[in-house]
Amino acid sequence: MDTLSFKTVSVNKETAKKEWVVVDATDQVVGRLCSKVAKLLRGKYKPSFTPHVDCGDNVILINAAKVRFTGKKETDKVYTRYTGYPGGQRFNTPAELRKRPNGIDKIIRHAVKGMLPKGPLGRSLMDNLYVFEGPEHNKEAQQPKSIDINQYK
Repeated sequence: MDTLSFKTVSVNKETAKKEWVVVDATDQVVGRLCSKVAKLLRGKYKPSFTPHVDCGDNVILINAAKVRFTGKKETDKVYTRYTGYPGGQRFNTPAELRKRPNGIDKIIRHAVKGMLPKGPLGRSLMDNLYVFEGPEHNKEAQQPKSIDINQYK
């Protein structure tokens, strides 16, 4: 048996095959949806996955306003942010954030960001996520393919 015939393929930025995919978030649970989206962004479902390279897909998330939380998280979960001033800690629940402009975008991005690697790679992967609250998106020029997120683990 020729052992040299088996070579580990390491993808770099130029050889990565990135695709555009559309994910419908209607009636999806936030955490479960975001873990699958994070894996798509990272490229973990691809056989040519390389940990230190952005080899994931560009993900367009539509109908983000229709995501849901399980249990009482909609009213009991608390997002904390800090303004930078003394006594400037601010708290919001998902129900309050939904009423704000781009509030659902912040909820989705917060969940996905926590599931990506910390550092320059994770920050650059967040640029590949596009969240739209309604069914329409402005990325038709990229010819994205629609996928069923429930087929992924």
